Amino acid sequence: METKLTLRLNDIVIERAKIYARSQKISLSKMVESYLDSLTREKGVDNKILITPLVESLSGVITLPSNFDYKKEYADYLTEKYK
Repeated sequence: METKLTLRLNDIVIERAKIYARSQKISLSKMVESYLDSLTREKGVDNKILITPLVESLSGVITLPSNFDYKKEYADYLTEKYK
């Protein structure tokens, strides 16, 4: 169910928000709804965000050696990419 809501905001903020929403190809209403949803979404135990089923299904797909240095690997990747 959708309900209409009236907000009082600064004119400049509204104009910037409209420009941003247009650049993202979404409505201003949808942008505000998404923002409020992200602020009020239920959190899991210990204030951690709940893990979605998709993310949970991907957990453990890749096993890496205990001495794997992801920072070095990423640096090597970037060095190679921007040669």
